[in-house]
Amino acid sequence: MAAVNPLKFLQEVRQEVGKVSWPTRQETLISTVMVLIMVVLASVFFLAADQIIAWLVQLMLSIR
Repeated sequence: MAAVNPLKFLQEVRQEVGKVSWPTRQETLISTVMVLIMVVLASVFFLAADQIIAWLVQLMLSIR
């Protein structure tokens, strides 16, 4: 097993981080808003699906 030099490792990490294409503030904001909108839409969808399934089960079992 090869010996690992911590200083060389940190230098290589720093070089790789420099190559990363970081998103702009605007891109980050737009992506965040899109994610939040999708979370709200998915929540509403699953709430509606749950309510419909619960209503159907109550209807079939005549629980009301």
